Amino acid sequence: MTTQTLDAFQVIADPSRRQMMQLLSKDSMTINALAENFDMSRPAVSKHIRIMYNAGFISIKDIGRERYCTLKQDGFNELQDFINYFDKFWENKLKKLENLLNNKAKAK
Repeated sequence: MTTQTLDAFQVIADPSRRQMMQLLSKDSMTINALAENFDMSRPAVSKHIRIMYNAGFISIKDIGRERYCTLKQDGFNELQDFINYFDKFWENKLKKLENLLNNKAKAK
């Protein structure tokens, strides 16, 4: 069964996945431990985990019979690049406004 890879924004759009990532930000967790925090079926949790894994937000490591999920930076890089782009965009706009206001103040 193949799982469609979603872009980073589609991945974080789901509140359950965001909550899973917040839980994983504290420590690695087994899939079963993650599932205990949600009122959904184990297959539904597994689907969310697969989506996060395919998008580079988590890694999965088999230790014995358990599968541990750990946050990865890869998925977040796309989000950060997007935010950085618009940070620069708004910085430029505000700098132009500042220059305009300074020039008007000097002209008086």
